[in-house]
Amino acid sequence: MPIEVERKAVVRDEQHVVDQLRALAVGVSSTYRDVYYDWDDRALERDGRRELRLRVVEVSDGSRTAVLTYKGAMLDGASTPEFETEVSDPEMMDTILTGLGLGHTIAYQKRCQNFRFTVAGRAVVATVVRVPELEPTFVEVESIVETAEEIPAASTVVDQVLADLGVSPVDVTEEFYIDMVTARRAGLGA
Repeated sequence: MPIEVERKAVVRDEQHVVDQLRALAVGVSSTYRDVYYDWDDRALERDGRRELRLRVVEVSDGSRTAVLTYKGAMLDGASTPEFETEVSDPEMMDTILTGLGLGHTIAYQKRCQNFRFTVAGRAVVATVVRVPELEPTFVEVESIVETAEEIPAASTVVDQVLADLGVSPVDVTEEFYIDMVTARRAGLGA
């Protein structure tokens, strides 16, 4: 079972973080258009903060892919079982999901720069994230593991990458973009 071990943090010095990441890998710029789904009674969210997301990724080279992701209940503050599959027709997938009774809970956009590299033999993805509706820039650092026993080692690597980027532990957040965007929209009366 694939498990995503991820930490997200507010970035205080974006140029420093980007420079550090560029020393490790070439960044790939993309725009993510995310739509989240749930039933009217919010069964997915209510039961362990599960998520169903359809993401369309538009890469700076002009390519476009779509991915359907199911995230199971959180195992801890940073680890989630994650199952993904590429979708050839995102509009049709949206029709199928809504036809099954799922509704859109929120949709938003993220502008991302992804850096892929290896630390201590572990594949890592670090992403500098800008959500147009939110003020700060974020950095996400993640590694995928296959078993729960691998989580501590992956967490150590993820934490070390954040430290190497100059990110303070006080800037790490477990808050979801969904919640931040929802709060921002509520504050604007949207």
